[in-house]
Amino acid sequence: MPYHSTGRLANENASKLGHLDILNSKFVNEVVKAFEFPEIEEDVGEEKWEPFSVDTSKTLPLVFATDGSFQIVRSERPPFREVGFVKTALLRMDPKLFSDIDRRYPHPHKLREVMRESALYHSTVFPLRGVEFSTMPWMEAVRQLIRDSLLDPRTKDAGIWDTLKWIVYKKWNPDLRSSSPSFACPSCNLELKGLNYDTEESTCPHCGGELGLADVIGLHMEMFEDGASMALATAYMNIHELLLLLSAIRYFWENNRRMLDRALFLKDGPLTLRGQYSKLVPNIREFLAYAQSQGTLVHLIGQEKSGKFFDHLQVIQRHTEPFKTTDDPRYFILSHDYIRRRVQRIRESQYQYGERTNYGEKVFTKLTPYHSMVLNIATGKYNNRDDYPSRASDFIGLEEILATLPDLISHQHEGALIPIELAHGVASLSSYPSAQVLKLFAGIEE
Repeated sequence: MPYHSTGRLANENASKLGHLDILNSKFVNEVVKAFEFPEIEEDVGEEKWEPFSVDTSKTLPLVFATDGSFQIVRSERPPFREVGFVKTALLRMDPKLFSDIDRRYPHPHKLREVMRESALYHSTVFPLRGVEFSTMPWMEAVRQLIRDSLLDPRTKDAGIWDTLKWIVYKKWNPDLRSSSPSFACPSCNLELKGLNYDTEESTCPHCGGELGLADVIGLHMEMFEDGASMALATAYMNIHELLLLLSAIRYFWENNRRMLDRALFLKDGPLTLRGQYSKLVPNIREFLAYAQSQGTLVHLIGQEKSGKFFDHLQVIQRHTEPFKTTDDPRYFILSHDYIRRRVQRIRESQYQYGERTNYGEKVFTKLTPYHSMVLNIATGKYNNRDDYPSRASDFIGLEEILATLPDLISHQHEGALIPIELAHGVASLSSYPSAQVLKLFAGIEE
């Protein structure tokens, strides 16, 4: 590892010629040659793409989309300080309003009219390093900051705090009166059974430390005694994006289930919660399955724009229709076995793909020769069979979702959907110039 500069002396540079000795190995040379001049045929042909025709009678008339962004701001000189700004947004749109808007070069005035009173956003900031509180211990202060952020007055109409209680205590079915999922005590780290139904504050039976509803999420596990990793900001962003979307779902569930059945809910990124946050996954699955059993379909999808699945799609989509704009669009359902063998390329595991973390399964779509995308679509209860999912009925509302997507296509980016683009525009914190503005706001000098 090289030495890094603090401003007084120069950085230590890595050797530019140090890799030459490695090339003395003939096996290394073979790998390099195979990398530069591949002779292996592309790994395609097993996929079962299904054509579909767009049934306009099944198009969903209302669309919600959520997105988020974060920006880490660091001081350049010691003592080093670091804060993380987070912003999330929820967008509501009617696809019919976009019928006369140019998909490639949308007029900003028309977009402004469509966006008027259609977006809700939330922003907060987390101290990550070198920031101290004078009124209370660091971890206690950040836990209070998380609670205050979830109670942000700007998202009061969305009822984020009420939505957290709704999903944690399974309040979609009042007869359950369920306790919260288990979680680790922020003070003694011992695992607790969970909070009693509808509880917002309690005390740890082991150490007597204060507990709160926000602790159930588990964000305190990203913290130390006097700081936190960048994962605190990214985890909060992902959780808040999900809570925004669930807030819209909860509103219709409690006030107009018929409209819930006719809405599409889009999330930027996979339908996944990992690590300590996966404790919420069983509750989300249970709600989706319960709503379906009550005759209400929750059309919930996530779009992945990078990663292994996206890379795999870029290889195989070139070999399937549509090749022309007149060809029918197609979709391909990825089973657990296919994901393990062809995407992850791993041996059999104790757990199936996403068994503990996902509340949706993977579907590839190719809507036009220029628009292919990786979708996560909700399924409700999890099935760990190797050949699952394998058919459209394994998903919640797949036909309605496929009928709606062509109306949401954007021509500004490949595989882009207008609602996610617009939500990203509201939530985006770019590296420049936003980072410079945030740095000035945070009082961090160059």
